[in-house]
Amino acid sequence: MTDRRRIDPAAPDPELLAEAARRVVAGGVIVFPTRHLYGLGADALNPEAVGRVFALKGRSPAKALSVLVRDESMLTGLVREVPAAARLLMERFWPGRLTLVLAAAPGVPEALSGGQGTIGVRLPGHPVSRGVMARLEVPLTATSANRAGEPGAHTVDAVSEAIRAGVDLILDAGPLVPGAGSTVLDLTHGTARVLREGAVSAAAIRAVLEGD
Repeated sequence: MTDRRRIDPAAPDPELLAEAARRVVAGGVIVFPTRHLYGLGADALNPEAVGRVFALKGRSPAKALSVLVRDESMLTGLVREVPAAARLLMERFWPGRLTLVLAAAPGVPEALSGGQGTIGVRLPGHPVSRGVMARLEVPLTATSANRAGEPGAHTVDAVSEAIRAGVDLILDAGPLVPGAGSTVLDLTHGTARVLREGAVSAAAIRAVLEGD
């Protein structure tokens, strides 16, 4: 039976956060709360762990996975460069709300980019996901804990039984408040291109980049 632990979303137990980080480092997969949905977390640089995430979701290998980082320093070795526009947007909209698509660094598992040579990165906003990341030296996969084509889960009980049975640890922070997902912004072509508009509007992004 999967290890399922209740965790206070406002004041998460440091021991539980550390245990989640240990499971990730050991190649495990965890279910954990993000801002609005439960996510599937694994060491994003461990191909076997990433493969487990794809298998649990039934996700096509052609679809990229975004990742969570602890801070900007974790982008070193993960992306080729951090453009000035990315720094402006990170300063304004991180943590949470905005996923930046950047050119992946050499050696980053191809599964993360869906073979496109890019990678989506985000600094998490939820106290539990932030707490887990603070204890990791590797990025964490940031995909939602649902089977491909099915809606995301706002509670652990809404996560499919197959996923719950297939992970190593579940951090149950209770019901999450529904809301818009992160905006996904591609910065790999010289101009900012919104791939999915979510919590941050295209107008707000444009205002930052134009200096308004």
